[in-house]
Amino acid sequence: QVQLVESGGGSVRAGGSLRLSCVASGNVASIHDMGWSRQAPGKGRSLIAAILDSGTTWYADSIQGRFTISRDNVKNTLYLQMDNLEPEDTGMYYCAANSVHRVDYGMDYWGKGTQVTVSS
Repeated sequence: QVQLVESGGGSVRAGGSLRLSCVASGNVASIHDMGWSRQAPGKGRSLIAAILDSGTTWYADSIQGRFTISRDNVKNTLYLQMDNLEPEDTGMYYCAANSVHRVDYGMDYWGKGTQVTVSS
């Protein structure tokens, strides 16, 4: 089993920045890919960024060019640098990981989330 704990959420004005972190513990050696999902108020959860164990990254169109995903395998930590934030970025952000690579970036483990609120 893998446990994921997010931090770094908060409230910012549009145009501001935040950096989310996610620390993995447990059977971290089993982790292949990691990612961030977002759930906006009244909507479902969607994957917005992923980073494979090879270092390859993927971004949803809505955040392309504004967010950067990275991971530190020594610290077992995943990051999401969010710049030029928009009110539409408001939501709960969840860290995720899988133990088997999937072409659709399907994840096996989820954190409890950290709230991001962007005001105009």
